[in-house]
Amino acid sequence: MTTSSVSSKLDLSSAKSAKLQQFVKATTKMLALPLLGIMIFLLLWSIAAKNIHTSLGEFPGPNAVLNQFNSLYNEHTAEREKADKFYERQEVRNAKRVEADPTYQPKVRKYTGKETFLDQIITSLITVTSGFLLAAIIAIPLGIAMGLSKNLNSAINPIIQIFKPVSPLAWLPLVTMVVSALYVSNDPLVSKSFVNSLLTVTLCSLWPMVINTSIGVSSLDQDLKNVSRVLRLPILTHIRKIVLPASVPMIFTGMRLSFGVAWMVLIAAEMLAQNPGLGKFVWDEFQNGSSDSLARIMAAVIVIGFIGFILDRGMLQLQRLASWDKSATTV
Repeated sequence: MTTSSVSSKLDLSSAKSAKLQQFVKATTKMLALPLLGIMIFLLLWSIAAKNIHTSLGEFPGPNAVLNQFNSLYNEHTAEREKADKFYERQEVRNAKRVEADPTYQPKVRKYTGKETFLDQIITSLITVTSGFLLAAIIAIPLGIAMGLSKNLNSAINPIIQIFKPVSPLAWLPLVTMVVSALYVSNDPLVSKSFVNSLLTVTLCSLWPMVINTSIGVSSLDQDLKNVSRVLRLPILTHIRKIVLPASVPMIFTGMRLSFGVAWMVLIAAEMLAQNPGLGKFVWDEFQNGSSDSLARIMAAVIVIGFIGFILDRGMLQLQRLASWDKSATTV
């Protein structure tokens, strides 16, 4: 075996060893460190819980919260079984009525049992998504118009700065009164409490989208503006071909901020508006005052935080799909 072949094999072996070391380091950074952080947090939580005593008993630790997750799932399963039996009995009853009287029109009634924890999660997601989409429909066109017109920006910006810091707790009474006055129907499509929560979410999540969209549009590169002028693009074509692609990173940054705000606002709005959802679940458990209430509230807090994280990651993935500048979506 020649010296050069031995040297090449050693180089190949060292290259493989370097790649393996890089893989181990990357894996450690991605998995081991986060897991270590979670374990330390759980340990500190367990120690603190044993030393905190409330009027409802000891503060719930990780084990108590985990047991409540299992209990909440069992409650959901039991409630679904009740609903299935209700519809089965109704179907059998209607079949007998039709058999006895062929002209009878069967009546299908909805199951009116209580909403489970999983049902309330879905309700909250529907509410926050509806409120966020309504805010986006208003905020993005407004932000584009403000970014294109300095005069419009000067006129509207003071209004935004005044209303941006207003708490949802201040908006909710006003929204409730307006909805009660205008949303009058004997057979409403959706409940008033849902509309109250939706509009409160919309009002509080408008501003980050408007601000970031206007900044993204107003900071458009001058070369892109010159290209549009040279080609004499109509305004709508200019917006579609030049403004939107260049402003996508800032627009989505505003949308991510707004979605986070919307999710936080929703919980407070549901607590006060008593719209079925995670906020109402937390409030009901607080009012219930049973020995398991604190653990159930803590379970809801963990779910709220986890869903907020998933929503943010989802918006980030949408930004990566929509943006031509992938380097602007690494955070």
